[in-house]
Amino acid sequence: MPSDAIPLFDGLSLDAWEGADAWTVSDGVATVGGGAIRTKQAFGDCQLHVEFRTPSPATGSGQGRGNSGVFLMGLYEIQVLDSFEDGTAGPLTYPDGQCGALYKQRPPMVNACRPPGQWQSYDILFTRPRFAEDGSQEQSGRVSVLQNGISIHADTEILGPTAWHRPPQPMAHADALPIMIQDHGNPVQFRSIWIRPLEPLVPTETPRPVFEQ
Repeated sequence: MPSDAIPLFDGLSLDAWEGADAWTVSDGVATVGGGAIRTKQAFGDCQLHVEFRTPSPATGSGQGRGNSGVFLMGLYEIQVLDSFEDGTAGPLTYPDGQCGALYKQRPPMVNACRPPGQWQSYDILFTRPRFAEDGSQEQSGRVSVLQNGISIHADTEILGPTAWHRPPQPMAHADALPIMIQDHGNPVQFRSIWIRPLEPLVPTETPRPVFEQ
């Protein structure tokens, strides 16, 4: 973990999160259970590292197979799912719903999944959308994602908040909001979650020296 990162889960407790009372923490691992969790701290632009593993042996099929999700600002989902290609129909689902997808917006560029039961990682670079005072969107959000060290999104445009039942569309919101991890009814596990808030650098003008003539 970088020296300037904020630990969100260090293997000991979920104290950085709201709603985690029904999740279990054991042997350095947090297991989903009893609802979504949200960070107590709000974030905008960030680098986010998340390690996860889907249940083994795998059960269910499609969206019922090791389903969870990492929601940037609680609104923009990078899907967690067992999408390992094992030769059965179990992992198959719609392209923009598979593991690593910007859910219902953009599939990953490649299936970088490991088998269920193996630890995997997301390294996410996120730039939030920018909105004008009247609520109109001036700049789209964008995201880049490495899954297990493999690029699956490279500066991908975010079209709007995640919605499973309608096309995404921009929606004005605060500049900083909590990260959310979804409970979709599957005992997905997490470890080593940390974040680095990234603020844009604002150049400052240095006064030029004045020389007497």
